[in-house]
Amino acid sequence: MKKKTTKGLSYRDAGVDIDTKGQFTTDIYSKMRTTFGPRVIENPDGFGGLFALNSHLKKYRQPVLVSSTDGVGTKLKIAFMMGKHDTIGIDLVAMCVNDIIVLGAEPLFLLDYLASSRIVPKVLHEVLDGIVVGCRQAGCALIGGETPEMPGFYHKGEYDIAGFVVGVVEKNRIINGNTIKPSDVVIGLSSSGVHSNGFSLVRKVFFDKAKIKITQKLTKYGLDTTLGEELIKPTKIYVKPILKILNKYKTKMIVKGMAHITGGGLVENIPRILPKGCAIKLGKNRWDVPEIFKIIQKVGNIDEEEMFHVFNMGIGMALIVSKSDVNPVLNELKKSGESGTIIGEVVKGDRIVRIE
Repeated sequence: MKKKTTKGLSYRDAGVDIDTKGQFTTDIYSKMRTTFGPRVIENPDGFGGLFALNSHLKKYRQPVLVSSTDGVGTKLKIAFMMGKHDTIGIDLVAMCVNDIIVLGAEPLFLLDYLASSRIVPKVLHEVLDGIVVGCRQAGCALIGGETPEMPGFYHKGEYDIAGFVVGVVEKNRIINGNTIKPSDVVIGLSSSGVHSNGFSLVRKVFFDKAKIKITQKLTKYGLDTTLGEELIKPTKIYVKPILKILNKYKTKMIVKGMAHITGGGLVENIPRILPKGCAIKLGKNRWDVPEIFKIIQKVGNIDEEEMFHVFNMGIGMALIVSKSDVNPVLNELKKSGESGTIIGEVVKGDRIVRIE
């Protein structure tokens, strides 16, 4: 009598499809190549990304590498709810490169980590499309990444993303805020909306408290968009307009300090660059707060102080310059199509921000 044989378990039985992942990895390389410059050494099947420094670093006497890593938090939930995944990658790049430009660093390359319960090529291709767009906006190369398939760890249809960026700055051109002094001026660069912070509170306000649907138009609140369309707007990338200013004034530290306004808002992020004896006084009526923040505050019945502690309130990046350099900086920003507004000044104090 013939012995009955049973087929052994495979990795696919456990929820991981190696073939699909392999094909996905191969397919995305052509997209990555669109971000490559002459300094990228192609290594499509390698275990790491290669970036040649020699030719680039000739213009630096003492080059310092600057790195940062970040994600986009629970804004991912908005992408899941909308089934829209082509902008969340821009957020990822923005959160990384905006953090190193504040030190005066030019972003060189970025790596991404994109984990999911199961690889769905269409969805992950959309995510990668956004990352590629973000890298082009920042002028950096996407040279590698990781796409683990983790069944049982993430909910079906969900994923998580993280990014890691490396940039370079001349050692004596590092912008660290140590020359900031009272009478200096704070210039705010407008945000594109909520950006990628505060979404746990946003979701609590709209979905738990107000029971507003992601597809609902916000017409009665003064906006001609749906809630989802407003919330999914990608984080603005400030790299190119700021680099343009820094490269024009190479013999002068025209920008004394910069702060990327992320979680903690203006009141938590600007003090990180202030030296002892300095504080900031901001005038909340000096810039236009986008309607979405007014809606969040009204619907959620949130105190103004809490709003400024959680959200960017319309200012995505803050630059601190001397009074004499305000107009040159504003003019350069305008040439780059970036709106800059005087929102406050440096005063004597103990590293705090006062909003009046």
